[in-house]
Amino acid sequence: MPQLAVPGRKTARRRVAAPDAAPSRVLHKGQQTRLVILDAALALAAEAGLEGLSIGALAESTGMSKSGVFAHFGSREELQISVIHEYFQRFEQEVFYPAIQEARGLPRLRALFENWMKRVTEEIQSGCIFISGAIDFDDRPGPVRDALACSVRVWLAAVERAATLAKEEEELVADADVRQICFEIHGLILSVHYEARFLQTPGSIERAQRAFEQILARYSSGAH
Repeated sequence: MPQLAVPGRKTARRRVAAPDAAPSRVLHKGQQTRLVILDAALALAAEAGLEGLSIGALAESTGMSKSGVFAHFGSREELQISVIHEYFQRFEQEVFYPAIQEARGLPRLRALFENWMKRVTEEIQSGCIFISGAIDFDDRPGPVRDALACSVRVWLAAVERAATLAKEEEELVADADVRQICFEIHGLILSVHYEARFLQTPGSIERAQRAFEQILARYSSGAH
């Protein structure tokens, strides 16, 4: 099964288990502790952003000592990057992997969008680390910004690939611009975050879903 490869991310990763399936392996105590810390760090980052993460804040949140948290990450920057990688890993487990079970072409592209939208609706209250991180680090070069940008680029490349497959299956018109399609789909997601989370505009989710169908209709080979 393919996976979205993020440069710099450790290749050892938790497998995606089928619903109700038993864990594929038993985590060592150190790994379990690290996951507990990452869970707390993700929750903290959702509320305060990546800039709100610190060894001290995480130690207080988990009830651990600062030295205990430091032993797993070593620095605030390493902690932030680890949170980005963990967030992306969970994102691909919830959005990407279920979608690639669908037939290549429009069914897969639609599944990617629907899964993405489902995650967006779940993040209306907490916020998206990629979006808040882009605001915090857009003009701050360095490893944290690189990790954020890389994760987003890898994901958008997967969406573009799904659109390309739909074009190859002749479900989209021959001259369909897959980069434009990806750009418009990404724009819908960003709009939903702004409209639903910041402006709290009623019906934002439904508008985005209708707009997605309009994008497909505009490029669909069946409409020409």
